[in-house]
Amino acid sequence: MSATIERIELISVALPRRREHKWTGATESIGAYLLVKMTDSSGRTGWGEATALKDWAGEFGRYFGESRSIVACVIKDYLAPAILGSQPGNIVELHERMDRAIKGYPYAKAALDMAAYDLAARQSNLPVYRLLGGAVRKTIPIAHSIGLIPFDEAEREVAQVIQEGIRAIKIKVGTDAGRDVEMVKRIRTVAGQQATICIDANQGYATPAEAIRTYRKIESCDIAYFEQPVEGIERMAQVARAIDSPVMADESAWNGHDVLQIIEHRAAQIVSIYTTKPGGLYRAMEVAAVVRAAGLISNVNGSIELGIGNLANLHLSAAAQCVKMPGVFPISTPAEHHRGQVAGIYYTDDLLVEPMRFHDGGIEVPDGPGMGIEPDLNKIDRYKVGASIECVR
Repeated sequence: MSATIERIELISVALPRRREHKWTGATESIGAYLLVKMTDSSGRTGWGEATALKDWAGEFGRYFGESRSIVACVIKDYLAPAILGSQPGNIVELHERMDRAIKGYPYAKAALDMAAYDLAARQSNLPVYRLLGGAVRKTIPIAHSIGLIPFDEAEREVAQVIQEGIRAIKIKVGTDAGRDVEMVKRIRTVAGQQATICIDANQGYATPAEAIRTYRKIESCDIAYFEQPVEGIERMAQVARAIDSPVMADESAWNGHDVLQIIEHRAAQIVSIYTTKPGGLYRAMEVAAVVRAAGLISNVNGSIELGIGNLANLHLSAAAQCVKMPGVFPISTPAEHHRGQVAGIYYTDDLLVEPMRFHDGGIEVPDGPGMGIEPDLNKIDRYKVGASIECVR
């Protein structure tokens, strides 16, 4: 019989940021998240991460924000008691237990799901992507995200990341149409014609008409996709019918049911899949199956995760067949491996013992057991915030 889950430890951490990274609707800073350390009866450990943000809640209040403290409370009081004693490799039972214990709270469930996959893969001496069905790609193209920063700063950063090998740029828009148009045109000029440029409004435009007018002023910049221009699946469909570039659904696409509605309304041609929004890797693969069955494509996106969450993103990107677009998540790099690079760097340090391997525009998926790169326990202790919470069988 496989070793069972005996202990779950919750650790709040906060990493130092290279610069502020904001998008429309965000009111708090990135980098202050919750780690989950899951230990089995043989002493092996698996790690997960809740990249919880209180401002991230879907459309029209369909879902709700989670913070570190909310995630910790939900895991301590409901989810940990439900899964302690279970086998980490029995992911279906794990999710059934969590869903019976409490409805919703996908970020809390995702952190436990990641840790269970990591632990189960270590028990089997396999990489996580093997438990997801295998890898269809071993290098994941990365898009570098330009947040709501000044023009000059954005131009300098884009010039540097292109020089460092980034081939795709995502520009945060949705605050002011005039500012957005100028920013996109400036970045296209700096990036050159070979770079992929996409824009993400994070539901920021007040109406479909505003989103359409703004797009038409920048369509000559060759926009690869327009991500979540407005709030609401039906309203997003109006934009999708009016513009030539594909629309990507993000805030509107949390789980497989959401994607079915997007398909029904023909609201998007691309779906942004997260490990977190649906409740973990298991549910994310369900979303990917719906996307693929409908003939849509996707990328793997995130909320600027720390290293543990980014490793989960890599394994999802490797295994999900519908993933065709560059992923938007950091290239996790510990401070001792920083050499002044900016591409994919949002923090000045990270929680892994070695950096992710970036070359030729993408990150290599690690082949080691579990998520493939060990967490750095000294770094976790250094950036720990407050006391840990332990849940024991």
